Formats: sequence, structure tokens, C-alpha cells
Amino acid sequence: AVIIGLFAIAEVLRNIEAATPAIYTAPLKSLMPRLKELRDCAGAMLRATGVGFFLGILPGCTPGAISFISYDLEKRVSRNKEQFGRGAIQGVAAPEGANNATTSGGFVPLLALGIPPTPALAVLLSGLMIYGLQPGPLLFEKQPQFVWAVIASMYIGNVMLLILNLPLVGLWARLCLIPYRILGPVVLGVVIVGAYSIRNSMFDVWTSIVFGLVGFVMKKWGWPIAPLILGFILGPLLEQHLRASLQGSGGSPLIFLERPICAAFIVLGVVLILMSRALWSKVSVRGEASEGPGAGQGA
Repeated sequence: AVIIGLFAIAEVLRNIEAATPAIYTAPLKSLMPRLKELRDCAGAMLRATGVGFFLGILPGCTPGAISFISYDLEKRVSRNKEQFGRGAIQGVAAPEGANNATTSGGFVPLLALGIPPTPALAVLLSGLMIYGLQPGPLLFEKQPQFVWAVIASMYIGNVMLLILNLPLVGLWARLCLIPYRILGPVVLGVVIVGAYSIRNSMFDVWTSIVFGLVGFVMKKWGWPIAPLILGFILGPLLEQHLRASLQGSGGSPLIFLERPICAAFIVLGVVLILMSRALWSKVSVRGEASEGPGAGQGA
């Protein structure tokens, strides 16, 4: 109910407040990349895929931040730096490729360690726990068929997405033509029914509405929702294992430093936090000082 409110209801309220954007009505063929453009951006796509995958493993590196990093890297290695910000196809391929690869990289810490690096994967973690699946090293031993099904679904899903999206992109775009005064209440009704169906309880409905208002206010003021989502999902797990560890040590917190692997994970966590902070600060400064991907007519 908390996640439904923060994501769905808050987004509905934000869209009701915002004006309806203009819909692109040019012929579909004009949007398709030509063979020469595909050859020109092949290197950019490969580099962006590597950047997105490896940075996606780090907690706190959002797809938006990784897109800026990939754009900046591609601009540095390009022979035609002056074309960036004026429609260079590499400036479009780099951030989009990194954005798509981020999700695949995020599955590495999620399945191997049970640590979701993004809010979307945190929602997935909560769904797995509802069905009694605990991501971590033991998941590969107890449920190997599930793990390999997830890995296979990434390949199959991308192919199916390509097959469905290309011929139906016009239909999806036309859905945006529906006035939001009609679409908004429909979405809100479906969301409320979904919140009620979790436990057939009106308490969940009111909880989702309250947190929907909280999420709307947070988005209005520019506060990130991701830490709140991660706290709600990972908080109970942290409390459970922390309590078990302290009970086993008689209440002494030194148990977390007795083994080298424990101290190594603590140091690694601090390093990842500092790295994520440094990367985000760099992206913020560059985003304010220079144009980003998508600025103006194109990248």
C-alpha cells in the first residue's frame, strides 16, 4: 500500500496538476533509424552498455545519473565533440543504452546479495518476499530454476519488447491523447482496487491515499522518494538480522568486526556510498554547467 501510494497515486496527482504535453504526430517511418545511423552509433551503444551495466551494480546510481555519465564519456571520446548538443546520434544512443543496461546490472546485487540498488528493484524484492523467495546466495541453490528463468526472461523480454513496440508505437502514443480528466480517475480507481485487493482491507486503501499525498508533496518539493521506498522494504530485514546478531553476541556490537568479511562489507558499504555521492555531485555540476542529453532539438 505504501509503494502504491508513493508511486501510483502521487504520479496521478502530479499529472492532474501538470499540463498535457504535445503529442508527436509525424509519420512513424521518420522515427526509424537509418542503416548509416546504426553504424555510426554502434560503438557508442557498446560503450554505453558497459557503463550502464557496471555502474548499475552500485547502489544509489540511478538510471538518470548513469545516463549523464555515459553521455559525458561519449562526448569525451568522440572526434566530433562540437556536434554534441546539436543532434549527434551518438549523444542519443549513449544515454539510452546506459539507461537500458542499468536494470540488468542491478539484478546482480539483487539476486546475489539481496540488495536492490534502485527503487524499482526494491519493489521487485518485496514481491519476491511475498511469494517466499529470499534473494541471496541460497536462492541459487534452493531455487535455481527461478534464477535462470529470470535471466532468460531478460533476453526473451527484450526481443518481445522490440517486436511489440515497433508496430504498436503509434497506438501507445495515441493513448496520451485521452484527456487526463478521463484517464486520471480510471487509473486512480484501478490503483485503489489494487490496494484493497492486497488484504481486502480498507486500511490499505487509506494508507495508499495518505502516502500518495506524501509522495505528491515530496515530488513537488524535489525530494527523492527512493530512500523512503528502500527504507520501508529493507528496514524490517535490517532490524531482523541486526536483532539476531546482537542476541547471539549478548548485545555487543563488536560482533560486526570479529570476522574480516564483516569488516570488509562495512568498508565496502562506506566506499560505495562515497562513490555514489561523488558520481551524483559530478553529474549535478555538469548538468547545470553544460547541456545534457536531450537538450534543445537533440543530443
